[in-house]
Amino acid sequence: MNLAMVDFALAQLRRRIWKSLALFFVFSLLVWLVTSIFFIAASIKKELLLTLEALPQIYVQKTIAGRLEPIPAKRVEQIERIAGVEAAYPRVWGYYYFTPAGVNFSVVGIDFEDVSYKENFDDLIANLDLEDDEMVVGEGVKRILQKYYYKDFFNFITPKGEFVPIRLAGVFEASSALESSDTILVHISKAREIFLLPSDLATDIVVRVPNPKELPVVAKKIQELYPDVRVITKEDIKASYQNIFDYKAGLFLALLIGAFLAFFILVFEKASGMERSQIKEIAILKALGWRISDILRLKFLEALLVIGGSFLVGTIGAYFYVFVLQAPLLLDIFQGFSVLKPRFELIPVWDWGVVSSIFFIAVPLYLAAVIIPSWRASVIDPEEALR
Repeated sequence: MNLAMVDFALAQLRRRIWKSLALFFVFSLLVWLVTSIFFIAASIKKELLLTLEALPQIYVQKTIAGRLEPIPAKRVEQIERIAGVEAAYPRVWGYYYFTPAGVNFSVVGIDFEDVSYKENFDDLIANLDLEDDEMVVGEGVKRILQKYYYKDFFNFITPKGEFVPIRLAGVFEASSALESSDTILVHISKAREIFLLPSDLATDIVVRVPNPKELPVVAKKIQELYPDVRVITKEDIKASYQNIFDYKAGLFLALLIGAFLAFFILVFEKASGMERSQIKEIAILKALGWRISDILRLKFLEALLVIGGSFLVGTIGAYFYVFVLQAPLLLDIFQGFSVLKPRFELIPVWDWGVVSSIFFIAVPLYLAAVIIPSWRASVIDPEEALR
């Protein structure tokens, strides 16, 4: 294909400028919508993986009648004796309902002077040098507290109606905003005071297992040792996250159905036949000595300029919209509309598999819808076509 052919194809598109622009705009919009959805999905999946990496390998929870109950803290020593277990930690945590805002805060208690079950907690304690009456909050919690004029401290109210004042020492900075937005980190003694939990009990126990291959065996041994507990592994949590994510993605599929429906209607309209003027153009070209292969090459160029240009514009626009503008409106469908929803930046992700899939679905289909009618028109006798 030479430059003269490309120039002639552009001239043909300019002759049908409004139709060409309409097709270019519609295809660009469809590619932008579909690609934006996949970019958001890929970025949130990456964010969830960061959250999972920071989680303990095994959770041990005591349940009675399917409800979570405090677990004896002394079970930690027996769990640590199991082969393959590096360490076990009793956790004190719970949900604190803040009535004015109608939200639940996740209050987590740890010992500020000892090693905890999460590395980012240890780094935070080392950097801030926290006192027993201080706390660190997530970004979402800070927004809510400031809205209700709690800037320097917050008064927790125990089930007995007593006040537990705790000073605000800093904002939680985790590798994943999804992990920390609703979190309040306090000293374990204050957490016990807030939830009225005795010192010999814990909310649950987390277990660290260095070898991932030993997780199923260790989990089975813990379950056999304590039949009244529920053992949850990181893989179980990952599956739960994936289920929630798939549910959110299903909402986007409803949008995709409409987009693809519009796409196929356009393709069908294009493939169902050509305008009379276009048939005459092909007949004139044949009368001037153009071969069928030359005509098909010209129509291929015209279609490629429209669909190829719209694909590039839609893809680049989707990347800019998602990772520069942070996907306003569309991101809310995945995140939800909670007042505590985390404010995090979508991690830039470029998935060649997704981009190429969209390309091979949209581009060849449109090219076929242009080439086939053009071929049918080009095999008609020029004299008959011009009548």
